[in-house]
Amino acid sequence: MSELKPNKKPLSGIRVLEMGQLIAGPFAGQLLAYFGAEVVKIEAPEKGDPLRSWRILDDQGTSYWWTSIARNKKSLTIDLSQIEGQQIAHQLINKADVLIENFRPGKMESWQLGPDEFTKTNPGLIYTRVSGYGQDGPYASKPGFASVCEGVAGMRYVNGFPGDAPVRANLSLGDSFAGMHAAMGVLLALFNRQSDGGRGQTIDVSIVESVFNLMEGVASEYAGAGVVREPSGTTVTGIVPTNTYRCADNKHIVIGGNGDSIFKRLMIAVNKPEMAMDPELDNNAGRVRHQQVIDDALSAWTAKRNSNEALEILESAQVPAGPINSIADITHDPHFKARDAFESVTVDGQKRLVPAVHPKLTRTPGSTDWAGPALGQHTDAVLSEWLSVDESTIVALRKRKVI
Repeated sequence: MSELKPNKKPLSGIRVLEMGQLIAGPFAGQLLAYFGAEVVKIEAPEKGDPLRSWRILDDQGTSYWWTSIARNKKSLTIDLSQIEGQQIAHQLINKADVLIENFRPGKMESWQLGPDEFTKTNPGLIYTRVSGYGQDGPYASKPGFASVCEGVAGMRYVNGFPGDAPVRANLSLGDSFAGMHAAMGVLLALFNRQSDGGRGQTIDVSIVESVFNLMEGVASEYAGAGVVREPSGTTVTGIVPTNTYRCADNKHIVIGGNGDSIFKRLMIAVNKPEMAMDPELDNNAGRVRHQQVIDDALSAWTAKRNSNEALEILESAQVPAGPINSIADITHDPHFKARDAFESVTVDGQKRLVPAVHPKLTRTPGSTDWAGPALGQHTDAVLSEWLSVDESTIVALRKRKVI
């Protein structure tokens, strides 16, 4: 770490109102909160974000995931089904620099909270919308969960083994990709606002397009050559060798030997010098034609060695290779520890690890300052600080179950 004394976080002083739930919008909010934005999350009274009770729960019945995705946020409860609740949200949006919402298109407008409502009252507002398919187009009104959108965007099509059902990673990648694009959009709009007379703008993020952004050369290959990239198991089409190989201890390792000089070192390391010198395998195009021969040779070599031994040999030969780590492996990995990949946060008096948020900044780093808050923990404080609502009004709102 740098010895320079850290400055304030880069987004300090930026007010963000997060309206939405589950993953895509809240992940964007997590990124902004980590780097200093004041992120106030609006949740429904009594219920809150469903993510609070998803997956593995702690002794208090709260998701461990919540500890991470809601870190550094403030929780404010408002019943948006009530007119009075919508009016409070309207006032809060007028005080915000950034709004993040991930409702189905049209929902915010039905509450009189669409972006057009704030063009005059808060012209600097960066109104960030995250949805499955975007705010317009023939699919805009469809429910857009990441599991579906990953398929629509083409990512699922190229995953898995030929002839088998397409597979997914055991993660909600589409939601996280959309959250990252939303956060990037916010940063771009904040940067632009500085030189554009303080004017904000609307950001339209879709899960489908966020996934499609990561599809590399698939579209260009089809448009230019009419080639549809198909699933290829543990390999990558057109790049050889890059694959996963089973070792004698039944563990898998990944070997990426697809550079021309790397390939030569790789084949010498696995006792196949004749393949290293074979002119047919001098370049990637030739290796693609002989992919099965190469993979068979590498598989035979790894099958006779434990994974640690194989990786030591490959590392000595400066061949990119590594293990397939579980989260248990990662937690104890010295490199992750040296890179401060985990941070400690206190929950109910106990220390708990959460993953750090990257990238690393030397002068203005982000940090986890507190875990995901209790439902409505900051309602009184936010209404008082943002809107100057007095205590008696807050009590009355609570009696009417508006907050």
